[in-house]
Amino acid sequence: MGERERISMSQEQYLRCLHRRQTRILAFRLLLSVAFLALWESAVRLHWIDGFIFSSPSRVVRTFAGMWRDGSIFRHTGVTLCETLLSFAIVVALGIGAALLLWYSAGLSEVLEPYLVVLNALPKTALGPVFIVWIGAGTESIIAMTIAISIFVTILNMHVGFLSTDREKIRLMQTLGVTRHQILWRLVIPANYATLFNTLRVNVDRKSV
Repeated sequence: MGERERISMSQEQYLRCLHRRQTRILAFRLLLSVAFLALWESAVRLHWIDGFIFSSPSRVVRTFAGMWRDGSIFRHTGVTLCETLLSFAIVVALGIGAALLLWYSAGLSEVLEPYLVVLNALPKTALGPVFIVWIGAGTESIIAMTIAISIFVTILNMHVGFLSTDREKIRLMQTLGVTRHQILWRLVIPANYATLFNTLRVNVDRKSV
């Protein structure tokens, strides 16, 4: 048996072992999901937990099927999607705009940064009832709540990203007579595309909590 054949057999054996491992992991994941759903359903039927508060898998399925038949699931999904996209568009515009102002003005950044940190640390979900009382239980309060959850972390993350831009590149552009506005649009913003996408991902995670 040649060296190439031995390597080929070793590769095939490794791939088979990897496939078996992935299959076992998938099987355990499915088993865990089924066990959780069965325990949840049993706990409701045996009155271990209150079905009115915790619902049950069977009730969820029946409700989904009913909403599918009458078409309301599509309407609710569309409204939720529009609210999410609108609120995130507002957050991105306001967050990046505020971060740009802080980057342009070091003095403004030093004044506002402690307040932004404190506001970002506040429990935003506790503001939900306040928004409902102020604005009402509708689309406006949902958008306001989403903005409150995401705006401060967006400002802080983008501002830190702007400040973390390679200083040597900024100095090089300054020696070439490039204006601060050109540095912003040609270096700082392109260098922070990854920061923006990571911030959006964090905002999605925070909204889903």
